Amino acid sequence: MSSTADDSTRRHGEYKVSGGKLVVVDLDVIDGRLADVSLGGDFFLEPDEALADINGALEGLPAESSAADIAAAIRARLRPDAVLFGFSPEAVATAVRRALAKATGWADHEWEIIPPTPLPTHLHVAMDEVLTEEVGAGLRRPTLRFWEWQESPSVVIGSFQSLKNEVDPRGARRHGVTMVRRISGGGAMFMEHGNAITYSLYVPQSLVDGLSFAESYPFLDAWVMASLEKLGIKAWYVPLNDIATDQGKIGGAAQKRLANGGMLHHVTMSYDIDADKMVEVLRIGKEKLSDKGTTSAKKRVDPLRRQTGISREEIIEVMQQTFADRYSATIGTITDDEMKRAEEKVQQKFATPEWLNRVP
Repeated sequence: MSSTADDSTRRHGEYKVSGGKLVVVDLDVIDGRLADVSLGGDFFLEPDEALADINGALEGLPAESSAADIAAAIRARLRPDAVLFGFSPEAVATAVRRALAKATGWADHEWEIIPPTPLPTHLHVAMDEVLTEEVGAGLRRPTLRFWEWQESPSVVIGSFQSLKNEVDPRGARRHGVTMVRRISGGGAMFMEHGNAITYSLYVPQSLVDGLSFAESYPFLDAWVMASLEKLGIKAWYVPLNDIATDQGKIGGAAQKRLANGGMLHHVTMSYDIDADKMVEVLRIGKEKLSDKGTTSAKKRVDPLRRQTGISREEIIEVMQQTFADRYSATIGTITDDEMKRAEEKVQQKFATPEWLNRVP
């Protein structure tokens, strides 16, 4: 029986390693397996023969192989003296998965931006769940949404945090704080109108296929770093999920991946935080600070207002424009149906004592 390609079009995949090099893979699929694989890119690889080793490792692999399986096959074939500069077996696996349409890149999607829309904090976290579900189900294009607040101040705690361990009830009552639990993990966020920049990205998990959790954070926020650089700020990720500058932490990120393939990635950055009020409301213990190189929660946070000298609205405008320019995004809105579903989730889940106190 002769073997024939699954289709007449040769498959092509590319992946740019964050801070590294471009990896390009061309291949065919014959009888469900990779064939005639050709790896290229602007990376460095020693010795030359290692290129043939990688191509050989990919030949014959099932087209349904996971990114981890592809990377493992490459590692098993590489000779002991092989050195990869600017890329890795995981990067090759991502390029292969993109060639097979198992993984996607930014340019494979049509993007929307929802500008700052004032909502109660409970509705913001409910909207995160709604829009993530819709992107996972293919009912909405991948979307960037900026938050705005209707009531103030608020504390949004991580999905797995203990409310009593994170929030001082006396400080919360004194300052009229609304307490909300979100669906993603990570730490507590103190928010007031005008003191923070918060955004949510709703993406298909195919966009981060082959990336580790640690790699996915800077990958999804490369546009943010570019935005800050335009404002004269050099920022970077401190693993796992802190965004920092040479003057201190400016933000933190969190993620949630849903079973239907949708993924939420959201970030809060401090613009003009009231540090005194924050430490009265949040219980920020010595253990949490122990690996941060500081003994004061106030010293950990260095707001963007001081570092940039420009308004919060101007920073958000630069961020929106950077995202739109990089990914050809268009302006979108929250639909009436999405708002209705989010309101229902507030009543049924996010505003209930059971959800807020689900971790004692």
